[in-house]
Amino acid sequence: MSYTEEVYERVVAQNPNEPEFHQAVKEVLDSLKVVIDKNEEKYRKLSILERLVEPERIISFRVPWVDDKGVVQVNKGYRVQFNSAIGPYKGGLRFHPSVNQGILKFLGFEQIFKNSLTGLPIGGGKGGSNFDPKGKSDREVMAFCQSFMTELSKYIGADMDVPAGDIGVGGREIGYLYGQYKRNRGLYEGVLTGKGLSYGGSLIRTQATGYGLVYMLNEMVKAKNDTISGKTLIVTGSGNVAIYAVEKAAELGGKVVAMCDSNGYIYDPEGIKLDIVKDIKEVKRGRIKEYADRVEGATYTEGKGIWNIKCDIYLPCATQNELDLDAVKILIANGCKYVAEGANMPTTREATDYLMANGVTFMPGKAANAGGVATSALEMCQNSARLSWTAEEVDTKLHQIMVDIFHKVDDASKRYDMEGNYVAGANIAGFEKVVDAMIAQGIV
Repeated sequence: MSYTEEVYERVVAQNPNEPEFHQAVKEVLDSLKVVIDKNEEKYRKLSILERLVEPERIISFRVPWVDDKGVVQVNKGYRVQFNSAIGPYKGGLRFHPSVNQGILKFLGFEQIFKNSLTGLPIGGGKGGSNFDPKGKSDREVMAFCQSFMTELSKYIGADMDVPAGDIGVGGREIGYLYGQYKRNRGLYEGVLTGKGLSYGGSLIRTQATGYGLVYMLNEMVKAKNDTISGKTLIVTGSGNVAIYAVEKAAELGGKVVAMCDSNGYIYDPEGIKLDIVKDIKEVKRGRIKEYADRVEGATYTEGKGIWNIKCDIYLPCATQNELDLDAVKILIANGCKYVAEGANMPTTREATDYLMANGVTFMPGKAANAGGVATSALEMCQNSARLSWTAEEVDTKLHQIMVDIFHKVDDASKRYDMEGNYVAGANIAGFEKVVDAMIAQGIV
C-alpha cells in the first residue's frame, strides 16, 4: 500500500461520518501521489501527510442568543485552524443549517491549497455555525453574531487568524461580528475581511470571487485559443459569487442564460438581466423565482435540473457536490466545453473525472474561486499599512493573481506529464509551497 493510501485510510478511520472531508482528502492525495512517490522516504520520516491532514486546532463552542420572542436559542459554533505553515489562518465563516465539523474540515483543508496558490502569506482555516440567518430579523442576527464572536474572539487576531464571510455571512454579519470583536478585545485591527468600506474594508471584495472566477475562465479559454465572447453560460447559485461572475462574463461578451437558488432555477434565453437579480437577491433578499414574474420570456422551474439547459460554459457557484455524474453527462451531450468551479467542491469526484475524460476543460475551486481569499489578503495588506486602494488598483492586483494562479497550475500539470489536468496541477502547486514551509519550520 502506498503512503498516500495509508494516510487516506487513517483519515477515514479517525474521522468517521465526515464524507465531505474524506472526499476532499482523497482527491488531493490521489493527485499528489506522483509528487509523494518521488520523495516518499523523506515525507514518511517527517510524517508530512499525517500532519497535513490533521488540523492544528479545532475550536467548538455553544452560541446562546435570545430571539425576538424572548426565547433563548442555542447553536453550535466552530473554528477549524487547519494549517499556518505559510501565514495566519485565513478562511470564511459559514452560517447555514448544514454546517458541521466535517464540512468545515473539508473547507479548511481545501483552503490550505487555495491560499497557497494565491502566492500571498496566508494559511488555511474555516469556521461557522449551524445558525440560519434566513428569516431572522436584523436584531436576531446581531444577537447571534455578538454571542458567536464573544467566544471566537479569544482565538483570532490580525496576525493569528483572520476570518472572512462565506455562505450566510455577508456585510451585515461581518459588521456585527467586527463590532463585537472590537468591544471584547479593545483592538481596532484587520481581524476580519469583507468589512464595510467605512471601517477598513476593501473595494472589489464583494465582487472578488465572481470576478476572479471569470478571470480564471478567460485564461482557460485563451489557452485553448478560444474566447468567452459569444459563448452561452450557465451560472448556478445567486449569491455574491454567482452575481459577479455573471457581471464579469457579460463584460467579456458572454451570455448567461440561467441562474438558480436552493428552490429552483430561472432561464432567460435573451440573457440574464442582472439589475433585476441584484434587486431580488441583494435588496429584497427574495427568491430567484421572482425573476420570471418580472421578465417577459423568462421561465422558472422548481427543483434541480439547471444543467439540462444547453450551454458552452458551466460555472457551479452554489454549494458542495451540486453537480453529479448524471448532470455532467447531460452537459457534455449538450456541447459544454468548459467547467470552472465558483463554489468549494461543487462537482462530485465521479463527475470531475468524467468531465476530464471526455474533453471538457475543468478548473477546480481551489484555483478558480481563489479570487475571494486573494482580495481578503489584499484587504489585510491595506489594514496593516493603514491604506485604502482604489477599485482599479485592487481589481488589477486581483486579475494578475488569477493569471498567475492559472500559470502555476498549468506549469505543475506539465512538469508531471499531466498537461491539462488542472485538478492535479492545482493540488501539486499548492502543496509544494506548503510542504517546503512545513519542512523548514521543523516538527510543529
